[in-house]
Amino acid sequence: MTIDTEDQIEIVKGDVVFLGAVGEIMQSAFDPAYGEAWTISQCNAIMGMPGTWLFLAEERGNPLGFALTRSGGGDAELLLIGVHKSHQSRGIGNKLLRAVIEEARRRNIDRMFLEVRSCNPAITVYRKTGFIKIGERRDYYRGKNGLVYDAHSYSLIL
Repeated sequence: MTIDTEDQIEIVKGDVVFLGAVGEIMQSAFDPAYGEAWTISQCNAIMGMPGTWLFLAEERGNPLGFALTRSGGGDAELLLIGVHKSHQSRGIGNKLLRAVIEEARRRNIDRMFLEVRSCNPAITVYRKTGFIKIGERRDYYRGKNGLVYDAHSYSLIL
């Protein structure tokens, strides 16, 4: 018998203390071929900016995923979102995305943006959530394998 454990996933606010866990999740979740993972220093720097917030998805206190967002001027941008590889396909990323959107609404934000590699399978989740493609940057991402990938920009009216 399979037990749905999504109800055991708790979304909690995080701060710089959690950046070690964020780094571990990124290393697992983000394929190194694409070079999309940020360093802990980059995450720490963005966390020091006003309007930035971090959510963690935890199961019994164990961080499984995260979402890093910043806002300003009535807009928000989902900077990073990831779920540890061993816990993907459980709806955790979707739960994090919904929490980010709810927080943006609570902060009276009008629009949310995100940018994603054109071949990232998460695009399906973004579209199902209501994000609409608004732009494209050709050859924006450079993978470690030397290949280049387009970046797609998405927006959600809140």
